[in-house]
Amino acid sequence: MNHKQFNDISDDELLEKFYQSNNNEWLGILLQRYTLLLFGTCMKYLKDETKARDTVQQIFLKAISELSKYRVTYFKSWIYMVAKNNCLMQLRDKKVFTDISAREIVNDDVDIESLRLKETDYNLLEISIEELNEDQKNCISLFYLQKKSYQEIVAVTNFTLMQVKSHIQNGKRNLRILIEKKRTNK
Repeated sequence: MNHKQFNDISDDELLEKFYQSNNNEWLGILLQRYTLLLFGTCMKYLKDETKARDTVQQIFLKAISELSKYRVTYFKSWIYMVAKNNCLMQLRDKKVFTDISAREIVNDDVDIESLRLKETDYNLLEISIEELNEDQKNCISLFYLQKKSYQEIVAVTNFTLMQVKSHIQNGKRNLRILIEKKRTNK
Protein backbone atom coordinates (compact mmCIF):
# COMPACT_ATOMS: atom_id res chain seq x y z
CA MET A 1 0.00 0.00 0.00
CA ASN A 2 1.15 3.51 -0.77
CA HIS A 3 0.75 5.27 2.58
CA LYS A 4 0.62 8.76 1.05
CA GLN A 5 -2.64 7.96 -0.69
CA PHE A 6 -4.30 7.58 2.74
CA ASN A 7 -3.37 11.02 4.10
CA ASP A 8 -6.96 12.22 3.78
CA ILE A 9 -8.41 9.30 5.75
CA SER A 10 -9.01 10.04 9.43
CA ASP A 11 -7.51 8.04 12.29
CA ASP A 12 -10.97 6.73 13.14
CA GLU A 13 -11.52 5.47 9.59
CA LEU A 14 -8.13 3.73 9.51
CA LEU A 15 -8.80 2.13 12.87
CA GLU A 16 -12.21 0.96 11.69
CA LYS A 17 -10.67 -0.52 8.51
CA PHE A 18 -8.18 -2.38 10.73
CA TYR A 19 -10.95 -3.72 12.98
CA GLN A 20 -13.05 -4.82 10.00
CA SER A 21 -10.27 -6.51 8.03
CA ASN A 22 -7.78 -7.36 10.80
CA ASN A 23 -5.15 -6.24 8.26
CA ASN A 24 -2.09 -4.83 10.05
CA GLU A 25 -1.30 -2.59 7.06
CA TRP A 26 -4.12 -0.23 8.13
CA LEU A 27 -2.62 -0.12 11.58
CA GLY A 28 0.83 0.47 10.05
CA ILE A 29 -0.47 3.56 8.25
CA LEU A 30 -1.95 4.83 11.49
CA LEU A 31 1.18 4.14 13.53
CA GLN A 32 3.35 5.81 10.92
CA ARG A 33 1.38 9.03 11.48
CA TYR A 34 2.39 9.04 15.13
CA THR A 35 6.02 7.96 14.84
CA LEU A 36 7.35 11.48 15.51
CA LEU A 37 4.95 12.07 18.41
CA LEU A 38 5.99 8.76 19.96
CA PHE A 39 9.68 9.40 19.38
CA GLY A 40 9.40 12.89 20.88
CA THR A 41 7.56 11.54 23.90
CA CYS A 42 10.16 8.83 24.42
CA MET A 43 13.03 11.34 24.06
CA LYS A 44 11.38 13.61 26.62
CA TYR A 45 11.39 10.84 29.21
CA LEU A 46 14.37 8.67 28.29
CA LYS A 47 16.79 11.36 27.02
CA ASP A 48 18.54 8.79 24.83
CA GLU A 49 17.97 8.50 21.08
CA THR A 50 18.73 4.77 20.81
CA LYS A 51 16.48 3.89 23.75
CA ALA A 52 13.76 6.15 22.37
CA ARG A 53 13.89 4.43 18.96
CA ASP A 54 13.80 0.98 20.58
CA THR A 55 10.88 2.03 22.75
CA VAL A 56 8.91 3.29 19.74
CA GLN A 57 9.33 -0.16 18.19
CA GLN A 58 8.11 -1.79 21.43
CA ILE A 59 5.09 0.53 21.40
CA PHE A 60 4.29 -0.47 17.82
CA LEU A 61 4.39 -4.15 18.80
CA LYS A 62 2.22 -3.50 21.84
CA ALA A 63 -0.27 -1.55 19.72
CA ILE A 64 -0.55 -4.42 17.24
CA SER A 65 -1.18 -6.99 19.98
CA GLU A 66 -3.47 -4.81 22.13
CA LEU A 67 -5.61 -3.39 19.34
CA SER A 68 -6.41 -6.88 18.08
CA LYS A 69 -7.79 -7.71 21.56
CA TYR A 70 -10.02 -4.70 22.21
CA ARG A 71 -11.38 -1.55 20.61
CA VAL A 72 -9.80 1.83 21.19
CA THR A 73 -11.95 4.91 20.65
CA TYR A 74 -9.42 7.75 20.76
CA PHE A 75 -6.28 6.39 19.15
CA LYS A 76 -4.03 9.45 19.58
CA SER A 77 -4.59 9.75 23.33
CA TRP A 78 -4.39 5.97 23.74
CA ILE A 79 -1.07 5.62 21.88
CA TYR A 80 0.34 8.62 23.79
CA MET A 81 -0.58 6.98 27.10
CA VAL A 82 1.00 3.69 25.99
CA ALA A 83 4.22 5.55 25.14
CA LYS A 84 4.27 7.54 28.35
CA ASN A 85 3.56 4.51 30.52
CA ASN A 86 6.21 2.46 28.72
CA CYS A 87 8.82 5.18 29.34
CA LEU A 88 7.83 5.61 32.97
CA MET A 89 8.05 1.85 33.52
CA GLN A 90 11.57 1.86 32.07
CA LEU A 91 12.57 4.71 34.35
CA ARG A 92 10.96 3.05 37.34
CA ASP A 93 12.73 -0.23 36.58
CA LYS A 94 16.01 1.65 36.73
CA LYS A 95 14.99 3.26 40.02
CA VAL A 96 15.00 6.73 38.48
CA PHE A 97 12.65 8.93 40.47
CA THR A 98 11.21 11.55 38.16
CA ASP A 99 9.56 13.41 41.05
CA ILE A 100 12.82 14.55 42.63
CA SER A 101 13.14 18.29 42.36
CA ALA A 102 16.47 20.04 41.72
CA ARG A 103 16.46 21.24 45.34
CA GLU A 104 16.14 17.66 46.60
CA ILE A 105 19.01 16.52 44.41
CA VAL A 106 21.32 19.20 45.78
CA ASN A 107 20.30 18.50 49.39
CA ASP A 108 22.09 15.63 51.10
CA ASP A 109 19.14 14.97 53.40
CA VAL A 110 16.71 13.67 50.79
CA ASP A 111 13.83 11.96 52.55
CA ILE A 112 13.85 8.49 51.01
CA GLU A 113 10.56 7.59 52.66
CA SER A 114 8.75 10.53 51.07
CA LEU A 115 10.17 9.50 47.68
CA ARG A 116 8.79 5.98 48.21
CA LEU A 117 5.39 7.45 49.13
CA LYS A 118 5.40 9.59 45.98
CA GLU A 119 6.25 6.51 43.89
CA THR A 120 3.49 4.50 45.61
CA ASP A 121 0.98 7.29 45.02
CA TYR A 122 2.01 7.48 41.38
CA ASN A 123 1.58 3.71 40.96
CA LEU A 124 -1.87 3.83 42.59
CA LEU A 125 -2.90 6.71 40.32
CA GLU A 126 -1.67 4.92 37.19
CA ILE A 127 -3.49 1.70 38.07
CA SER A 128 -6.66 3.56 39.06
CA ILE A 129 -6.79 5.58 35.83
CA GLU A 130 -6.86 2.32 33.89
CA GLU A 131 -9.91 1.22 35.93
CA LEU A 132 -12.02 4.26 34.97
CA ASN A 133 -14.62 3.89 32.26
CA GLU A 134 -13.30 4.73 28.79
CA ASP A 135 -14.90 8.22 28.57
CA GLN A 136 -13.62 9.32 31.99
CA LYS A 137 -10.17 7.86 31.33
CA ASN A 138 -9.89 9.70 28.01
CA CYS A 139 -11.07 13.04 29.40
CA ILE A 140 -8.84 12.78 32.50
CA SER A 141 -5.84 11.84 30.33
CA LEU A 142 -6.46 14.63 27.84
CA PHE A 143 -7.03 17.27 30.53
CA TYR A 144 -4.39 16.41 33.14
CA LEU A 145 -1.73 14.49 31.24
CA GLN A 146 -1.85 16.17 27.84
CA LYS A 147 -2.85 19.57 29.26
CA LYS A 148 -5.72 20.02 26.79
CA SER A 149 -8.37 22.69 27.42
CA TYR A 150 -12.04 21.81 27.70
CA GLN A 151 -12.61 23.13 24.17
CA GLU A 152 -9.76 21.03 22.77
CA ILE A 153 -11.22 17.95 24.47
CA VAL A 154 -14.64 18.73 22.98
CA ALA A 155 -13.01 18.89 19.52
CA VAL A 156 -11.08 15.62 19.99
CA THR A 157 -13.85 13.56 21.59
CA ASN A 158 -17.01 15.06 20.08
CA PHE A 159 -18.49 15.25 23.58
CA THR A 160 -20.39 18.38 24.56
CA LEU A 161 -18.71 20.81 26.93
CA MET A 162 -21.00 19.66 29.74
CA GLN A 163 -20.13 16.01 29.07
CA VAL A 164 -16.40 16.79 29.18
CA LYS A 165 -16.77 18.63 32.49
CA SER A 166 -18.89 15.80 33.85
CA HIS A 167 -16.43 13.09 32.76
CA ILE A 168 -13.53 14.99 34.35
CA GLN A 169 -15.42 15.69 37.58
CA ASN A 170 -16.72 12.13 37.89
CA GLY A 171 -13.34 10.72 36.85
CA LYS A 172 -11.59 12.70 39.61
CA ARG A 173 -14.11 11.52 42.18
CA ASN A 174 -13.81 7.90 41.03
CA LEU A 175 -10.01 8.12 41.06
CA ARG A 176 -10.12 9.36 44.65
CA ILE A 177 -12.40 6.46 45.63
CA LEU A 178 -10.29 3.86 43.79
CA ILE A 179 -7.03 5.13 45.30
CA GLU A 180 -8.48 5.21 48.83
CA LYS A 181 -9.73 1.61 48.43
CA LYS A 182 -6.29 0.50 47.31
CA ARG A 183 -4.61 2.30 50.21
CA THR A 184 -6.88 0.71 52.79
CA ASN A 185 -6.42 -2.76 51.27
CA LYS A 186 -2.64 -2.65 51.71
